[in-house]
Amino acid sequence: MKYKKHVFICNNQKAAPKKSCGEAHGNELVDAFKAALAERGLLKEMRAQRTGCLDACAFGPTLVVYPEGTYYGNVQLSDVNEIVDSHLVNNQPVERLKLDF
Repeated sequence: MKYKKHVFICNNQKAAPKKSCGEAHGNELVDAFKAALAERGLLKEMRAQRTGCLDACAFGPTLVVYPEGTYYGNVQLSDVNEIVDSHLVNNQPVERLKLDF
């Protein structure tokens, strides 16, 4: 596997009144994760990228971290550094944001 961790961040756009991760700062989350990884010199080991719908719209904005398959919901820009430091770097998922399906 090329990357130790891969973060897929939903930026799907849906018509109102449905909740939409893209409308709820999904694109900004992608940029924030990329910046956080770059600041830590992790871009060769970890990747953050946009994705379409993760089928967790009610919990958006959502993202999933692989290879674990850990889903996070209601992720705010203020949560990015915690997810990067706790989960991506130290392999400790952020329990308060985890979605358990």
